[in-house]
Amino acid sequence: MKFLVIFLLLPTAFANTLSVKEVMEKFDKLYRSTSSYCEIDMLVETKNWKRTLGLKIWTKGMDNTLIHITSPKKDAGITTLRRDKLMWNYFPKINKVIKIPPSMMMGQWMGSDFNNDDLVKENTFLNDYRSKFIKEEDKEFYFIESNPKSETVSLWSKVITKIKKSDMLPIEQSFYDEKGVKKRIMEFSKIEQLGGKLLPTTLTLKPLSKNKLGNKTVIIYHKAQFNLPIKDSTFTRASLQKRR
Repeated sequence: MKFLVIFLLLPTAFANTLSVKEVMEKFDKLYRSTSSYCEIDMLVETKNWKRTLGLKIWTKGMDNTLIHITSPKKDAGITTLRRDKLMWNYFPKINKVIKIPPSMMMGQWMGSDFNNDDLVKENTFLNDYRSKFIKEEDKEFYFIESNPKSETVSLWSKVITKIKKSDMLPIEQSFYDEKGVKKRIMEFSKIEQLGGKLLPTTLTLKPLSKNKLGNKTVIIYHKAQFNLPIKDSTFTRASLQKRR
């Protein structure tokens, strides 16, 4: 019986020995791995209107992202590419590729509550933030405070991430401005098996500013594949204008 008790406690003990670097690396790669292909819906809701976008997303490593809008019809074909630190948007109606300057990386993406950096992940918590454990006495969750490095362009003075220790899945993120005021919250829910991984398949982003109370953007994952072969040519400017 004594050996059984020790055995049952081992998973929690091992989980608690993870470094903050290891935890945030797992978080950064959760929806990407070495490569990924995902199909999602993005529901954008404000006090005055609602819209739903269908998206296909390809990623490779942490530096390459391609996002292709499939619906509604009026937006279908709009494509966003991020390669290293560079980003472009392609608009098929005017057949034009527009480069996004670094100053616009914090701008909203397609009218949602997500900014460009949220979607294409120019900044990662592992490389662009300094993170530390807080509330270390908590036995069920990791609470991690991340502060942008001096060279990192960010809207946030700190981000607090709550991750469940037993399965290493995120529960919630809170984002604070330079005055220390919480400005938005991200909730992770509906855990399902997708692409061989257990994932929160619904991400709900809620802004907390007075002029945006009641707004929210919800991402719902319908399909995901990970660690699949994706050609480097997928992430070139020429690929932006390809039909998919």
